[in-house]
Amino acid sequence: MPEDPCSRDDLVARYRGVRRLTEALAAPLTPEDQQVQTMDDVSPTKWHLAHVSWFFETFLLKPRLPGYADFHPRYDYLFNSYYEGVGPRHARPLRGILSRPPLADVTDYRAHVDRAMAKLIAEAPGAGWDDTLYLIELGLNHEQQHQELLLTDIKHVLSCNPMAPAYRHDGAPAPRLSNRAAELRWRDFAGGVHEIGFAGPEFAFDNEGPRHKAMLENFRLASRPVTNGEYLAFVADGGYANALHWLSDGWATVQTEGWFAPLHWRRDDGAWSEFTLDGLRPLDANAPVSHVSYYEADAYARWAGKRLPTEAEWEVAAASLPARLDVGANLLAAGALHPTPVPADMNGGLAQMIGDVWEWTSSAYAPYPGFRPAPGAVGEYNGKFMVSQQVLRGGSCFTPPGHIRTTYRNFFYPQQRWQMMGIRLAEDG
Repeated sequence: MPEDPCSRDDLVARYRGVRRLTEALAAPLTPEDQQVQTMDDVSPTKWHLAHVSWFFETFLLKPRLPGYADFHPRYDYLFNSYYEGVGPRHARPLRGILSRPPLADVTDYRAHVDRAMAKLIAEAPGAGWDDTLYLIELGLNHEQQHQELLLTDIKHVLSCNPMAPAYRHDGAPAPRLSNRAAELRWRDFAGGVHEIGFAGPEFAFDNEGPRHKAMLENFRLASRPVTNGEYLAFVADGGYANALHWLSDGWATVQTEGWFAPLHWRRDDGAWSEFTLDGLRPLDANAPVSHVSYYEADAYARWAGKRLPTEAEWEVAAASLPARLDVGANLLAAGALHPTPVPADMNGGLAQMIGDVWEWTSSAYAPYPGFRPAPGAVGEYNGKFMVSQQVLRGGSCFTPPGHIRTTYRNFFYPQQRWQMMGIRLAEDG
């Protein structure tokens, strides 16, 4: 980064913009909303607000800002997520019991960290600035990840309330259901040796590289994600009652959890509805199906006679997308906060590769050839999770602006489905 005050001023503005967006996402919620934890995977909104501040404090302010004073000495313990190198932490499943500190104290904590970060950006010496800048970018991207988590977590919280309350009350009318979905078409891609992974001067997470070669056979990718209506046909055909469609662990999960449809689907008097951040809505048959686990995505693909793409196939196909990934994409900035149907007059290109729903791939989350985690506690960010999880690609309607790339590797355990997870089919060429 050039060493001039304007560049640092721009960085302060970017920092403040990311922080303001987090607070805007929490603004529709009551303090009581922000306290609730409905399952182990969900964190209370108040905890998210504090944890992202803890990240800046721990990895930037304490080691790099002379004279920095802790806001509270116990916050290290309360708001550490999983960094063993930093020290012990409050148990994740028990975050919902933290009625103290109150929300007002967490708000003050954020302001305390923001003032110190502005001072650090202005005064950090040129020697070592590249490392400081990388950690700031990492902290901002980390907060953007938690912006998406904040929305999926509060969606789960509100869905568990028998009143089915809406997240926002802006008076906007419910979107009209679409008449029909765009016809599903297939795009052919040539096999051979392809390069995948991030390479460039811009920020990317360490798990997106190194760029390397991948050998692919010819393959075909569906032009759009699977819709609610298509998935409903799987449900109606007894998909959740036929073990032949399911991986062994997936079938065991269906039996144990009593799954009969995607998370947030409800059926009353024969009619299907879906819980959204705008409350209960009639199920839109033409919108992409969301909140399905890897097990469900794989079972649907088997039932349909297809398969899920590998992450290398997905990335090679995504290389044909326009350079500006945010243009026209249903990301957080679009304001829909829900997957939207592809227009019926779509010309058969690849639609909704970016936004709407994260798309499961058949690829296990593993290190790329040559991957090495960063030294120290910050190296725990991604590398220690590279086992027993599956990769998703493409972002969702909750993904913040500027926080998606075609090389971005999201990852979750195969049974998890509270995130905005969907399906795009593939087949051999």
